[in-house]
Amino acid sequence: MENHKKSFLEVRQLAVIGMLSGISIFMGLTGIGFIPLPFMKATIMHIPVIIGAIIEGPIVGAAVGLVFGLFSIYQNITAPTILSPVFMNPVVAIIPRVLIGIISYYVYKYIKNKFNTPKIAYGFAAALGTITNTVGVLGLTFILFRDQYAVLKNLSPEAVAGTLGTIALTNGVPECIISVLIVIPVVTGLLKIYRNRK
Repeated sequence: MENHKKSFLEVRQLAVIGMLSGISIFMGLTGIGFIPLPFMKATIMHIPVIIGAIIEGPIVGAAVGLVFGLFSIYQNITAPTILSPVFMNPVVAIIPRVLIGIISYYVYKYIKNKFNTPKIAYGFAAALGTITNTVGVLGLTFILFRDQYAVLKNLSPEAVAGTLGTIALTNGVPECIISVLIVIPVVTGLLKIYRNRK
């Protein structure tokens, strides 16, 4: 009976990975993973990674993040932009996306255990997961590709840090807010369904 239960959990986790990865890819292919705002397009493609991490743990979150990162590389190969040479690099495209799932889960667990307030924990996990994505991608771009980024964007190397910092603020803050607003009700609903099925 115990082996059967363990097997069921593993199958469920695989199903969640497949479902959330599919949702992330669908959002990227259709364009609905980007919400148009007056001054930018806010991405929500990382949100399935956060949801997977909260409801099924860091391994599931990291797996969905891996698929998100691989799909990002695929997008930059098949529909290249001026910055695609930077974002096709697996270090930039994959590592921050995998870390979204890991960091989101442990932030969620810490806040939930310390304050016993699940919805606040979901919100913090959503915000920190989003920041992980933004800071990770832009930070690695600066560390590994500062000079190449400067050439591609016609900037001086000294101006790259300020440019990436501005992007981090203007994109990161709205994306954090949107992520929190989506993750809290979605995770609350999914966990309620899970509990009702037990």
